Amino acid sequence: MRSLEMFSGAGGMALGLHQAGFEPVALLEWDKDSCENIRANIENGFSGIGNWNVIQTDVRNVKYSELGKDIQFITGGPPCQPFSLGGKHQAHSDTRDMFPEAVRAVRELRPQGFIFENVKGLLRNSFSSYFNYILLQLSHPEVIAEGDMIWTDHLKLLEECHTSRVHTGLEYNVVFRLVNAADYGVPQIRHRVVIVGFRSDLNAKWSFPEPTYTKEALLYSKYSDGSYWEEHGIAKKNRPPIPASTKSNTAQIVAPLLLGKRWRTVRDAIKDLPDPQSSEAENYANHEFRGGARAYVGHSGSILDEPSKTIKAGVHGVPGGENMLALDDGRLRYYSVRESARIQTFPDTYRFHGSWTENMRQIGNAVPVRLATMIGRSVSEHIERTVTAKCQKTKLS
Repeated sequence: MRSLEMFSGAGGMALGLHQAGFEPVALLEWDKDSCENIRANIENGFSGIGNWNVIQTDVRNVKYSELGKDIQFITGGPPCQPFSLGGKHQAHSDTRDMFPEAVRAVRELRPQGFIFENVKGLLRNSFSSYFNYILLQLSHPEVIAEGDMIWTDHLKLLEECHTSRVHTGLEYNVVFRLVNAADYGVPQIRHRVVIVGFRSDLNAKWSFPEPTYTKEALLYSKYSDGSYWEEHGIAKKNRPPIPASTKSNTAQIVAPLLLGKRWRTVRDAIKDLPDPQSSEAENYANHEFRGGARAYVGHSGSILDEPSKTIKAGVHGVPGGENMLALDDGRLRYYSVRESARIQTFPDTYRFHGSWTENMRQIGNAVPVRLATMIGRSVSEHIERTVTAKCQKTKLS
């Protein structure tokens, strides 16, 4: 499936979607370091990306007609700073809001559909009108603001178009969902808004793939059958007691056949990596120790036997400053770059070529590779079935 990746960053979404059958004609990204990192992986022969066309550019200057025809999907994560809970969250007043450019790409390329990802702050009550504005623009990308029309007047125009009985021009059926990456096998609690749209003439009947990993299954494997601890070779005397919250709710640790797969933990993700201070660490790319980790309020580190806390870019402070790990012996240390990459489900063969600070920024901004694969696979399989059925119907008629 030919796609265009916008705001590609370190390439997490592009890598995941590629595994799901998407073939990007180009990756657009304004950040020089991110582009150089992807290019370095291409030059080093990383098998997952072949010879991608990485274009360092401001998307506001892109002429989409020059990127080729028959682009079936547009994907990417428009910059999230306007909506981030950690930033100034100015939404439409923020010049970093790139959703208008995502809409322009859809309008000019007329793809079969699109997949966009953003932070959960997009769903804050204070942004509700603007979020609705984003969805309506994606639904009716050819309904353009007239002259100096302000966004609220454009929203009114879009609402009138959307509620009218007669729709003309390019139109998309759009859905969104707040997803937790842990529910899809990513060893991290990471809530993100995913927006998916299909061109209306496809008559697609798609829904988000159902989560297959659960917290309840993890609880069961720890405190009912003990399989989690046995898998990791942890003796009974070293296992933590059942938390009071779990004791008081036995429904959380029963009926294992109904629970699905267990959430993956930090220990699951990094169990075969040596201590970054050991000599063996040299055998793993990006697995260098970084000192200085310390605990304070709201900065306590991730627990080994739970999914990681959200890996953050640290653009509002020291990059990686909240990305700490609490070890079994009580010590705290920062994740190495390789450990953070594993938490974001990047393959070990995908390397990061900047400083620790820059690498942590790129990883923290990335879409978990596995999450992109799970959603992308569902979309691509549905498109294939839909297009096949449409062709068969045309032949019969």
